Amino acid sequence: MSRPPRAIFRLSTALTSALILSACATALDEPPAPLPAAAPAARPAPVPTPAAPRALAGTQWELVSVHSMSDQPGTTRVADPSRYTMQFGADGSVAFRLDCNRARGTWRATPDTSEHAGRVEFGPLAGTRALCPPPAIDERVRRDLANVRSYRFDSGQLHLSLMADGGVYRWRPAAR
Repeated sequence: MSRPPRAIFRLSTALTSALILSACATALDEPPAPLPAAAPAARPAPVPTPAAPRALAGTQWELVSVHSMSDQPGTTRVADPSRYTMQFGADGSVAFRLDCNRARGTWRATPDTSEHAGRVEFGPLAGTRALCPPPAIDERVRRDLANVRSYRFDSGQLHLSLMADGGVYRWRPAAR
């Protein structure tokens, strides 16, 4: 019994399609090969207690106020400290939220003998420069970070002093 060539073509196409689908179904039904065992995740460094921090690495802060000692005497209080944050990485990196902007850079500190104060410097910062709605102080904070020269822990807060009595930035431990 002979079939016309068109019928053979349809039959062979149908058989080929069935074989391909069955191969795909078999591959999908098989459980995936196990992934290689990953190294255990590193635990983050413990964060010092707010009452008596001994180092900057691994800490996160919210800006509370800026005490000016220049031509603009007085204190600028930050309405929402959570909009101005600073996080010191153990690897020497630092990340900032400055109202509607973000910035990243490096930091280096040398504690004095008491370990509650010392010298600190920030490297150049890279970040966004959006125009934040008033009363934003993001540009002022970003500019002043290049002039920070020392830090001091006092009553669980971090005080960053600017060079030449330029002012003091007061930070509190960030809510996590």
